[in-house]
Amino acid sequence: MALNRVSFQKAVRTYPVVASTVVVLAAVLMLWGAGAAGPAQWIASLYTLGIVAVTGVGMVRDIKRGHYGLDILAVIAMLATVAVGEYLASLIIVLMLSGGEALEDYAAGRAKGELDALLDRAPQIAHRLPDDADTGGTPKPGRTELPEDIPATEVCVGETLLIKPSEVVPVDGVLLSAAASFDESSLTGESIPVARTAGEAVMSGSVNGTQAVRIRATATTADSQYQRIVALVRDAAASRAPVVRLADRFAIPFTLVSLLIAGIAWAVSGDPVRFAEVLVLATPCPLLIAAPVAFMGGMSRSARHGIIVKGGATLEQLATARTAAFDKTGTLTYGRPELVSVNAQPGFSEDELLGLAASAEQYSSHVLAASVLAAAEERGLPVSPADTAQEVATNGVEALIHGQTVRVGKRRFIEEVDPSAGSVDLSPGQMVVYLSVDGRFAGSLILSDTARPNAAATLARLRSLGIRETVMLTGDGQATANSIAAAVGISDVHAELLPEDKVNAVAALELRPVIMVGDGVNDAPVLAAADVGIAMGARGSTAASESADAVIVADDISKVATAMDISKRTLRVALGSIWLGIALSLVLMLVAAFGFIPAVAGALTQELVDLATILNALRALHGKTLFRRAGKPATVASAPIPGSV
Repeated sequence: MALNRVSFQKAVRTYPVVASTVVVLAAVLMLWGAGAAGPAQWIASLYTLGIVAVTGVGMVRDIKRGHYGLDILAVIAMLATVAVGEYLASLIIVLMLSGGEALEDYAAGRAKGELDALLDRAPQIAHRLPDDADTGGTPKPGRTELPEDIPATEVCVGETLLIKPSEVVPVDGVLLSAAASFDESSLTGESIPVARTAGEAVMSGSVNGTQAVRIRATATTADSQYQRIVALVRDAAASRAPVVRLADRFAIPFTLVSLLIAGIAWAVSGDPVRFAEVLVLATPCPLLIAAPVAFMGGMSRSARHGIIVKGGATLEQLATARTAAFDKTGTLTYGRPELVSVNAQPGFSEDELLGLAASAEQYSSHVLAASVLAAAEERGLPVSPADTAQEVATNGVEALIHGQTVRVGKRRFIEEVDPSAGSVDLSPGQMVVYLSVDGRFAGSLILSDTARPNAAATLARLRSLGIRETVMLTGDGQATANSIAAAVGISDVHAELLPEDKVNAVAALELRPVIMVGDGVNDAPVLAAADVGIAMGARGSTAASESADAVIVADDISKVATAMDISKRTLRVALGSIWLGIALSLVLMLVAAFGFIPAVAGALTQELVDLATILNALRALHGKTLFRRAGKPATVASAPIPGSV
C-alpha cells in the first residue's frame, strides 16, 4: 500500500495537468449528475480556457521561431467545444492532450528498455585489493585480504580488483584467477556465458559467474569498453531521426485538411456544433508520438542484438542503403594472420629476419605486427629494444636496432630505400611483409588470413535486403584482396589504398546511401565519410568507434545484416504508424462531418486512435515471430538482456 501511495504521489508531481484535469472532470460529472448543469459548464469552460491560454503562449513562441506544431489544431478544438457548449468534450480533449506526454513517456520507456538497461547497469563501485595481493584466486596463507570499496571512477590502471559473484565488471582488465565464466550478453547479444582463463582479457560490463575472481585493471572507467558504449547510448537516446522531423512537417497539411473538413461540415449543415464534432477527432498524438517511439524501439532492439546505433537518423539511412563497402583485414577476415614462411635473402637467416621484424613491429599498432610478434615468440626468438622507432602510417615501421636501420612494411615502403625489392607470388588469402636492413632488401614474411566463414552468407543476406553493390576497400595488395573478395562474393575491389584514398573511393560511389564497415584506426576517416559508418568488434579502435554511426560490440560480421534488417522494419513501422493515425483520423472526421459521431463520443474515440498508433509503433521492438512467408524463414526475436525492462 505504501509503495502504491508513493507511486501515485510521484505520478501527480510528474503530470500535474493530468491530475488536475481528472479532478475537474470528476467534479463536473458529479455536478452534472446532480442536475447542476450550469455550474458544471462554467467550471469546465473556465478550466479549459485556462489550459488554452497556457498552451497558446507556448504555441505563439513556437510560431515566432518558425515552428508550426499540431497544438494549433488542439487549441482550436478546445475553443470550438467551449463555444458550442460541449464542455465535457472540451475536458476530454484537455485530458487527451495533457495525457499525451504521459503516454509518450510510457511508450518511450517501453521502447528503450534495453538502452536504459545498459545505462542502469553501469557499475558504480569497485572492490580494490592491496597492491601486494596474490595474483591467483585465493589469498596467501595466514593473511586476510579485505577489499576496499571505492567509486569505480577512481580505479587506476594496474590495480587488482575483486569481482564478486554475479557482479558487473567495472573496468576492462586481465583475469588473474585460474578460470572464470562471464555473461557478456548485454555487450554482444550472445546469451551463452563465455569461459576465460588466467591472462585473458575481461570486458567491463560483463557479469561474473558464481565464483569470486580477481582481475588487474587495464583501463580506467572512462577508457573502458562499457563506458564507451554507455556514452554511445546516451547520444542515441538524445537523437531525433529525419522521419521524426517529417512527422512535424505533417502538421500544416493535416491542420489545413482538418479545418477544411470541419468548415465544410459547418457550412453545409448550418450547425456550428458539427465544426466542433469534426475537430475533436483531429488530435495530434499519433503524429507527435508514433515516429519517435518507433525509432527508439528500433535502437533498443539493436542494442539487444549487440548493435549500438547512435541515432534514429542512422536507422533511416541503413534502411535505404544501396551500397555496402568493407575493409578487409579484421572485417571480412579474422584479422589474426598466421606466419606461413620466411623468405630470407642471401646474408640473412630465417630466424634473424623474423627476429628483426618482430623487434621493429613491437612499435606498430597494425594487426600484422601482432602476428609477427606471436610468430617470433612461438619460435623462442628474442625481441630486442630499438634505439629509435617510428611508425609511418599505412606503410610500416622504421627502427634502429643494434645499430642497424630496419624497415618493415609494404613493398613500396621498402622500395623507397631499395628499388630491387621484388614482388612475391601469393596463394589465395596470403599477404606479405617486406623487410630491409640498412637500405638493402632483406626478405619477406608470408602470412595467411582466412575469410570469416559467415562473411559470404552476410553479403548474400545484405543483397536480399536491398544492397545492390558491394565493395572492398583495403590497403593490402591486389592479389590478396582479390582472393578474399572472390571467397566472400565481392566483385568490386579497390586495393593498396591509403586512408584518404578510401575516403575518395566512398565519395565516388554512385548508389547511395553507402554503408562502410571497418574496425581499425585507419578506418576512422572513411567511417566518418560514409553515409553510415559501422565500427566492428568489441575491442576495436576507439577512434573508429567515435567516428562511426553504429558500433557492433560483438566481433561478428553477420550483425551488419541484422542491423539493416532491424532498420528496415523500424522505418516501415514508423511510417506505417504515422499513416495509420492520419487515415483513422480522416475517416472518423468524415463520418463526424455527417453528424454520426457526437463530440463526447468523438473525443473518446480519438483516444482509441492514439492508443492504436502507439501500440503499432511499439512493434518496432520485436521481429516477426508468428508467421512465415513461403520459402523464407521466420524472423525470431532474440531473448532480452538479463535485467532489462
